[in-house]
Amino acid sequence: MRTRFLSILQALLVTVLWSTSFVIIKKGLPTIPPLTFAGLRYSLAALCLLPFAFLPSRRLEIRNLDKGQWRDLILLGLVFYVLTQGTQFLGLSLLPSATVSLMLNFTPLVVVALGAAFLSERPTGRQIAGIALFLTGALAYFLPLTGMGAQLIGLAVMTLGVLSNAASSVFGRKVNRAKDLSPFTITLVSMSFGSIVLLSIGVAIEGVPRIPPASWLSLVWLSVVNTAFAFTLWNRTLRHLTAMESSIINGTMLIQIGILAWIFLDEGLSPANVGGMILASAGAILVQLRTADNRD
Repeated sequence: MRTRFLSILQALLVTVLWSTSFVIIKKGLPTIPPLTFAGLRYSLAALCLLPFAFLPSRRLEIRNLDKGQWRDLILLGLVFYVLTQGTQFLGLSLLPSATVSLMLNFTPLVVVALGAAFLSERPTGRQIAGIALFLTGALAYFLPLTGMGAQLIGLAVMTLGVLSNAASSVFGRKVNRAKDLSPFTITLVSMSFGSIVLLSIGVAIEGVPRIPPASWLSLVWLSVVNTAFAFTLWNRTLRHLTAMESSIINGTMLIQIGILAWIFLDEGLSPANVGGMILASAGAILVQLRTADNRD
């Protein structure tokens, strides 16, 4: 019981760290271009994990990767890091943090739609109710649509981000479900490849930025604490929490990000925005409960 309670607290800590990432990224974007910022974050995080790859068991596993496994890990790196993380940083450069967070919460809906279309996984009544609740919350957040013209490019970028996030979620489950590779190897190889590609694209398009010391501190924090440490701690909590519990805890991020953005970024939230975020968060959790039940 004590271990489970501690895991809940650790999982909540991780979601707080991930939520603060939105604030830190928004603060850093004026001095670091978005694609380069994303590439640097995950390149540094991969470097933090690299020393552990020299442990005998992990070195042997990486050495024995076959062509199919290399292909899957490289593809996962492209989809999850280059597309998903690249569009997220671009979205944050164009949209308020809470809007980006709300858009990312469309991911479970897209995953359900992909499952219905390609895997014959029909949504349950609870999932349909969750979709309706989420869409109601999203409409409450975005309506009225006046003044949205300037944000259309950002919304288009985040639509691509949601699709790539859903694809990486489905493909990541496929890679992990095979259980022939450790989570560490999957993370290190996919993150290393994806971050190098993302950083190369960022430098090619945006040039080499002059990063002030304060921004380097933010980058190091994001890479070491909010990425390498937080991902490791989250995976640790999954040993003791059910998938349903993890989904619910993860679902609190939408509210956390809205509050943090209001406090630290002066991103005002109207009562309709707050109500919409709460409804959308509840709907996203409902949509994920069937998957969580199956995993439990």
